[in-house]
Amino acid sequence: MRKRAYILLAASALLLVFSTVGSTRAALTYYSENYAAEVTVSSIGISLTENGKIVSHRDYTHSDDKWHETTGELLQNLLGEGEKLEPGKSYPERIGVTNSGTIDVYARVVITKSWMDANGKDTTLSPGLIDLNFRSGGWVVDEKASTAERTVLYYTKPIASGKSAPDITDTLRVDNSITSKVTETVAEQDGFKTITTSYDYDGYSFHVEAEVDAVQTHNAKDAIKSAWGVDVVIDSDGTLRLK
Repeated sequence: MRKRAYILLAASALLLVFSTVGSTRAALTYYSENYAAEVTVSSIGISLTENGKIVSHRDYTHSDDKWHETTGELLQNLLGEGEKLEPGKSYPERIGVTNSGTIDVYARVVITKSWMDANGKDTTLSPGLIDLNFRSGGWVVDEKASTAERTVLYYTKPIASGKSAPDITDTLRVDNSITSKVTETVAEQDGFKTITTSYDYDGYSFHVEAEVDAVQTHNAKDAIKSAWGVDVVIDSDGTLRLK
């Protein structure tokens, strides 16, 4: 379920502009199959949302013993028609999670940011230039599992059926320092000099990937260890804490 999207940098001698926005990966993964067998009379499901609308979902229903899923595309409405993305400007980008099943779940979200050029992934540009503003609101970052490129977050409370966790992010911004690295080329002909300025990151694209997975609250400590490989403490009120 990989959908990727990018924003291309187009450069000229005088101006850096961005193209329109495509889609990004909106992937959904789920709990360990070892625990699927324990969900015998209920349905489990999770949905990825963007700006309040469901983008992708994957739900299991016991009645027909099937997974029902859709995979959509993010960033489709980030810009208006004909609008170009402006480095340094913040755009609304609220990534969230909704429990679309019939049982309570704990949720984990992995957000990955990267740059690519014509030759593939580029590591010379910092993923930090792709600024997704993370909110608090009950989400905790797993610092041990996170890197400059990847942020792993857990929602610390069970999400009830039909309910949503607070949004994980609220804005997206490309740092305008990306426009500061330029190369000047001087050409001389017939006594005249022509100076052409080009942007070093012409043709680069940025990628944002979001992945959400969930485990049921029943036997949650063992289910989380099996599915996510992390040790947690579940307090009496249901609050999840990373060890």
